[in-house]
Amino acid sequence: MTDQNHPRIVSVGTATPPFRFTQDEVLRLLGYDRPIAREIFLNSDIEVRYLHVDPARVTTPDEEDLDVLHRRYREGALLIARQAAERCLAQAGLGPADVDCILVCSCTGYLCPDLATILVKEMGLPWRVQRGSLLGLGCAGALPTLQRAYDHAQAYPDHRVLAVAVEICSAAYYIDNTLETVVGNAICADGAAACLLTRRAERGPRLVGFASVLNPSCQSSVGFEHRQGRLRIVLAPTIRDLAPPIVDRVLDELLPPRGLKRSDIRFWVMHPGGRKVIDRLQESLGLSDADVALSRHILRNYGNMSSPTVLFVLNEVMKNGAARPGDRGVLLALGPGFAAEAALLEW
Repeated sequence: MTDQNHPRIVSVGTATPPFRFTQDEVLRLLGYDRPIAREIFLNSDIEVRYLHVDPARVTTPDEEDLDVLHRRYREGALLIARQAAERCLAQAGLGPADVDCILVCSCTGYLCPDLATILVKEMGLPWRVQRGSLLGLGCAGALPTLQRAYDHAQAYPDHRVLAVAVEICSAAYYIDNTLETVVGNAICADGAAACLLTRRAERGPRLVGFASVLNPSCQSSVGFEHRQGRLRIVLAPTIRDLAPPIVDRVLDELLPPRGLKRSDIRFWVMHPGGRKVIDRLQESLGLSDADVALSRHILRNYGNMSSPTVLFVLNEVMKNGAARPGDRGVLLALGPGFAAEAALLEW
């Protein structure tokens, strides 16, 4: 058993924009007419996604200038980050006055003051609250944010820390004729998730360790680049092949030093980056369909929301009540770097 003083994840709150779209609807919205684009959209294993785009006020992509996209990010990110954070606190029976630190990660927009600072005002958090933002970490962003929250909770044992991941991918899309952008536009969605960490709790899984592995030689394989002032997704088709070896390495960094084997892990809380990535990792790790069922469920019903997505999977694990004392789980996400991030949970 692990040290009882590790911080616990007391609760998780999630939120999406109110606007729900099928794949057919997004396909029409973006104006794709090539058969290959339709095939990619409809074979993504995604049924619906949520976007901060009001169907009653839809404009064509050509009409959405940088100011429109920035407003979408600011309004959407603030709305759903606040909802996720407030739901997280409510589940823990706490309110804004109980928060000592708030950390926010995002990669789909930029604000100054940062989103954490804006949330202090909008949520009515104490003026003494400590805060920070982590930018540009892509789909892996939630895990470094949890690690910074863990560090804070260890340094200040009486503190409660909110870790928030929020993305408005609908403010960071680009249209061209490459399959790379078609795939990105076929899977990306908007969402937010918040976790409450503290050592002042007797329920919820403990965060007991982290590992991070980078492959700098593949740094250009995933992320964003700027084209005409807009963010354009970079999503190399080789990601599905790069994923298994770097995941092997990060698990070797996480588990053996703690005397654990992969067979000791009951819950695999994997970021569902896409159907083919899940398929490859399931095969390479020797996981059952049940092991990846919740990751596939989130992909099917929400799409890839980038950084918050893995926390949506964690929320499902915590809600279903299947975990028992002594069970272990691994949080796992891939992102720009090329990076693999992992965290060890123990109930």
